[in-house]
Amino acid sequence: MQIYQSNVVADFFRSRANPDVGDILSNLKLQKLCYYGAGIMAAVRQNDARPLFSDRIEAWTHGPVVPAQYSRFKHLGADAIPPVEDFNTDQIEARDRMVLDNVYDFYGQYSAWKLRNMTHDEAPWKAAFARENKVITTGELKEFFISEIDQDYVKSYHEAR
Repeated sequence: MQIYQSNVVADFFRSRANPDVGDILSNLKLQKLCYYGAGIMAAVRQNDARPLFSDRIEAWTHGPVVPAQYSRFKHLGADAIPPVEDFNTDQIEARDRMVLDNVYDFYGQYSAWKLRNMTHDEAPWKAAFARENKVITTGELKEFFISEIDQDYVKSYHEAR
């Protein structure tokens, strides 16, 4: 099980966006997809404490943010982040790609603001936002998301190669 750079995960989500059908990613939406990707991955990896990516996730006013990715795209404001046309999917393990595809298919259907509001109801953001350092830990993600996913899904992840 690999730990990726957050650029790889963000670019994976960018590669899935299709502006031609109105499927666009703003910085706000990309942040939430990275959070949900990290959360679901923490739950499926179970006893492996390695996070999805090496960069931290923080609880900001408008929900979870990967500061490295926020900085990368902040110059765009609320405008669409350009999709990635030539993303090499082989840089992500097949079973991790399956999870990220599922995250995009499920959470990607919602607007950025809907995702923001969803995260505000979730324990990882609430707990971290109340703390001084605001960092959302992999342990908090795992603890919350383990109850959000089916154990057969976890099993299929571990059986995939």
